[in-house]
Amino acid sequence: MNTSRTTWVRPVVALFVTAAFFMPLYLVLANVFKPGGDITAHPASLPLPPTLASLKAVLSRPDHLFWYGLVNSVEVTAVSITILTVISAMLGHYLARSKGVLPKITLGVLLAGLMIPSPVILEPLTEVLRSMGLMTTVPGLVLANIGYYVPFGVFVFMGFVKSIPVELEEAAALDGTGRFRAFWVIVFPLLRPAAASVMIFLGVWIWNDFLNPLIILGPANGTTVTVGIYRAIGEHQSDFGQLFALMFLATLPILIFYLAFQKHFVKGLTGGATKG
Repeated sequence: MNTSRTTWVRPVVALFVTAAFFMPLYLVLANVFKPGGDITAHPASLPLPPTLASLKAVLSRPDHLFWYGLVNSVEVTAVSITILTVISAMLGHYLARSKGVLPKITLGVLLAGLMIPSPVILEPLTEVLRSMGLMTTVPGLVLANIGYYVPFGVFVFMGFVKSIPVELEEAAALDGTGRFRAFWVIVFPLLRPAAASVMIFLGVWIWNDFLNPLIILGPANGTTVTVGIYRAIGEHQSDFGQLFALMFLATLPILIFYLAFQKHFVKGLTGGATKG
């Protein structure tokens, strides 16, 4: 009887949580298609009638803020996740198949890397990049992303490699296939779901990163879409339509990227939980 009286709690809580998560999305979508004056006067109202003026203004800015940021974000994200996927897959395979002291030490170092927040190491990171001549450069930002996100990729790949029968590699070794070739020909094609999960997670994190591009690239050496939103807000900024339009356009590429790989996403995260 008590259960029947409380059956309404679950739907109400679910509705409240859904509304809390949907409200920011609604505000962005609604205000993208409003004139700037309507945004400040009625921020939560529907865009009636809708207008594309803010989107057109962002895409045709004289300083090309969005386009420069888009090119840099695509370049940094694509290069970073490609290198991260390759390195993480190879290192994860090595650690999953190896025994001894060195793999255990490497695992400990990687685990420590997962525990350190990015802002904590930002100052020493900039000193290292400056000593290498990579500060205020796109390669420097890519190198920083690789160094910070490798531990996450390795742990995802390790769990998935353990679910792949080692007999496949042993059979390849009996046929004379080297370990390196066996990894790329036999193991890596089976890691596609894990690779998709790693690419989605790291792609979203790197795309949305704000502090590293702001500090490493610097104000005069390029921008990303997230930093571009920040730079669009001036001391006397009043065009909120362009601000919401920038946020909307900055979200579209990474959303399309997620939709392209979503069918492998859950399988990649849970694949390593069945064996090992």
